[in-house]
Amino acid sequence: MKIKVAPSILSADFGRLNEDIATVDEYADMIHVDVMDGHFVPNITIGAPVVKCIKSKLPLDVHLMIENPGDFVKDFVDAGASRIVVHAEACSDLAGVVRQVKDLGVEVGVAIKPGTAVAEIHDVLNELDEVLVMTVEPGFGGQDFMENMVPKIRELRELGFAGDIAVDGGINGETCKVCISAGANMMCAGSYIFKSQDKVEAIESLRG
Repeated sequence: MKIKVAPSILSADFGRLNEDIATVDEYADMIHVDVMDGHFVPNITIGAPVVKCIKSKLPLDVHLMIENPGDFVKDFVDAGASRIVVHAEACSDLAGVVRQVKDLGVEVGVAIKPGTAVAEIHDVLNELDEVLVMTVEPGFGGQDFMENMVPKIRELRELGFAGDIAVDGGINGETCKVCISAGANMMCAGSYIFKSQDKVEAIESLRG
């Protein structure tokens, strides 16, 4: 399975966002967009109007760390999202939100926080294009990788999940190898890429 790299714009310079994205556009596979509402996680980032301003040739993997995501998925699809990733913990009717995203004609993923077991999303696995295994507590960039999340990756592959298994949090040229060996194929990384002096080299190092 191809190893995909999705630079997370959470660590980009928001004052020159499209210029920063342009530096990775030719080398990455997707652009990872972290949306935080200050309720589901203790931080606020951006909303659909900013997503609409992103200029990239790459698909936008929009990670909604927000409460009641079903109320907002259409806004983000209209803003240009190629894939919507919602948190299992934020959805009272996860299957319904997954269907809602698919009905809007884009790909769908589900993210699970460190304290959430894979069993919590068994019922929707066959509908998903991506499972995002959080390898830090969501809400802030620059945290240390939680290696005890790696067994979730193996469990997903053992269950027969054939879509993208993404990892997000503390991903770098070393931690990516642990994730890839367990079955992950999509590396979401922010500071490791955007704070690097050589972003292209950083991206390539994430392919294992």
